Amino acid sequence: MMKLTLIAVLLAVMHMASSFTPLTFSPRQRSILFSGEKEGDSGGGAAIAKPAIKQAQKTETKSKEKSKVQNKAHTHDPISRRDEKFEDAPMFKLMLIADDSYDAVHVVERMCAVVEDMDEDQASTVFQQASQKGQAMCGKYPFERAELFKEQLIRSDPMIFSDIIEENKNK
Repeated sequence: MMKLTLIAVLLAVMHMASSFTPLTFSPRQRSILFSGEKEGDSGGGAAIAKPAIKQAQKTETKSKEKSKVQNKAHTHDPISRRDEKFEDAPMFKLMLIADDSYDAVHVVERMCAVVEDMDEDQASTVFQQASQKGQAMCGKYPFERAELFKEQLIRSDPMIFSDIIEENKNK
């Protein structure tokens, strides 16, 4: 009886062990995971696409040799890759135009407030020159800055008239 139980236990262990191992190890037999792999399948379903095009790669390497080396640079010579040529921005003169209705104190205060690099002495000198000659130069500035100063002087209350003249322009 003991032998029979021992044989039954051995058979049960063998059965369990064989249930987790593949049945055959033949290389010809494959397990079918996707549809369309059998010969009679229509190819429907969720199959991985297999391209029917064969791809070939050709690589060509071309090497060129320089026949002539031009002007070897020494380590102490700096290499200039481009010539940096800068042109100065055209400058414009901000001119104060004289008017009989100007109040001297108002004009001097506004010129000091609007024109950044002008103090009260310079502003009074410019005002006196404008009163004598009809117009006087307040300073030379790039176009945008001169235009800004001109607009701010015109917006003063009462208005202060000014003009912009290109520096190198001949009259």
